[in-house]
This record gives sequence, structure tokens and C-alpha cells, in this order.
Amino acid sequence: MIPAFLALAALGLTIEARAGLAPVDPQDSRPIVIEVQAGESTGQIAQRLKEQNLIRDPLAFGLYARYLKLDQRLRVGEYELSRNLTAGQVIDTLVRGTMVTYPFTVPEGYTLRQIAEVLARKGFVNRDRFLALARDPRFFPAELPRSAELKEPLEGYLFPDTYRVPRHHTEEDILRMMLARFQQVFGPEYRRRAQELGMSVHQVVTLASVIEKEATSHDRAEVSAVFHNRLRLGMKLDSCATVNYVLDHPRLILTYDDLTNPSPYNTYQYAGLPPGPIADPGEAAIRAALYPAAVDYLYFVAKNDHEQVFANTYEEHLANRARFQGQLAPGSQP
Repeated sequence: MIPAFLALAALGLTIEARAGLAPVDPQDSRPIVIEVQAGESTGQIAQRLKEQNLIRDPLAFGLYARYLKLDQRLRVGEYELSRNLTAGQVIDTLVRGTMVTYPFTVPEGYTLRQIAEVLARKGFVNRDRFLALARDPRFFPAELPRSAELKEPLEGYLFPDTYRVPRHHTEEDILRMMLARFQQVFGPEYRRRAQELGMSVHQVVTLASVIEKEATSHDRAEVSAVFHNRLRLGMKLDSCATVNYVLDHPRLILTYDDLTNPSPYNTYQYAGLPPGPIADPGEAAIRAALYPAAVDYLYFVAKNDHEQVFANTYEEHLANRARFQGQLAPGSQP
């Protein structure tokens, strides 16, 4: 049993501190951003909260946090607070780590290097460190074949999406978040379908990345069918996108030297899929890789509006090329 004098002391403290724990202004919900910095004591945090007029009494704030045994659990980060919060609600926010977050978007079809450039330009990562970590085996997903000669091991597995992160997120945090999003999207349905097709997850993602780079939003399933049909017949994929992946400067129309590039990613030189993805595909491209259209097309060529014209025979394909690409010179830039 708690001694009577201790119970009275606790009751007295509660009554005396109640006013100091109340909201500064119950009607003011305007957000105010404050940053809790590493190494700050509860007293220092309370003082800055008082300076921002977010709490009434720094002493009451500190005593209350200590009474709740939360004074050592206030987390570093940026927080959005307002003057209509009680001291208890402020403490709860700082303990839960409900931080201010900032968005970034990774477009579908971006390569790992493009992702690193975007994130670095917006101040989320150090580009070189991000790229170095993306080659660290600690981050390799289980689906990654260990024997493959991959230009970038995590290519294809950093899922393109819009993310929100607090300011102090590290490169490791962002990589893990994007890898986790891939695992979430490539769920049980897609894994079962891959098994039905006799494909590994890595093969599906690789094919999806080629579809992402070659197709438009209107013809992904048809482009997927072309590649599935060619793989089934043992034909080379002949994908310009796979060649462009290893060029310093991608081209709309490839040169002879480009087409004879010895890289294993060159599907004009080597049959089958390239060793790994050539970009990071979105879910629509992944789904197209898993569910191709039921057509017999073996060829396609892009029109001037970038949509594809399909053909069943090589003769039809040559006619389409002459019609839609006849005015483009080898080496033209996209």
C-alpha cells in the first residue's frame, strides 16, 4: 500500500501542475514545426517548447514526463505541434515519433542511378553513398540470383512510388523502405502466377523492366506477349531498351556498333532475358509481364506518337519500320 503522505504529495502535485499542463490556446490549431535534436535533455526540449509558446510551464512539462517515465523516451526528429495540445499530448507525440515527413516520387522506369540523382538533388541522400549501399550484399533481396553478372544488383527492386520520410532518414532507411514496398506489391498472387509461368521472381521483374521501357500505358500486355512469344520460340528479344541500358547516352535509333555491344544485357547478341532488370518497373508493367495478351505477335515498332504497331511476320515488321522509322537516322537521340 502507498503511504498516505506519498499519496497526498502525488495528489498535490497533480492539482498544482494541472494548469501548467493545459493547452496554451485551445482554439489555436495552427501547425508549428519544432525539431528535437540529438543530445537534448527534457529540460532543454521543454524550454524551446515554451519559447515557441507550445507549452505553459517547462517545469510542469518536465515533472509530468518524469512522472510518466517518458522523459528518456522523447525521440529526435521534426514534429508538427500546435498550441491547442495539452502537455500530455505533446509528450505523446514526441514519444511516438510522429514526425513531420517530406515526400519524394520515383517515376516508373527510372534506373537506380536516376533514382540516386533525384534523391540527391532533393537533399534526401548522398548520391555516392546511396549507390555504394545499393551494391552492399546486406540489402540484396532473397530473389536476387547470386551468380548473375548484374550491372546494379538492386535494379528493379526499388519500387517506384511516392514516399514520405522524416528529414533525418538515412540512405539505409530509404533503401529498406523501397525494397519493402517491392515485397508488398509483389505479393502471393504474383508469386503464384510466376510459378504457373515457370518463371522466377527475378525473371519476371527483369521482363517487366523491359516492358516498362518499351511499352506505353495502352499496349503493355501486347508488348509482353511479343517477348513471351519470342522467348518460347527461342528467338532473341531484340530490345533496344536493353542495349540503351549499357550506353552512356541512350539513342532512339541504335547504330551498328551499339547493336554489337558485347554486354550480356544486349538482347540483340544474346538469347533469353538479360541478366537482370534494366530499370525499376511499376506494378502495371509487372502485371503485364505476368499476364500477357493472348496474341501471336512477334514484332513491334514505335510510331511517332510512341505507341506500338505490331506484326506477326518479319515482312510486316519491315514494312512497319519503313513507314514509321524510315526518316530517323541511326544514332538519333530520343
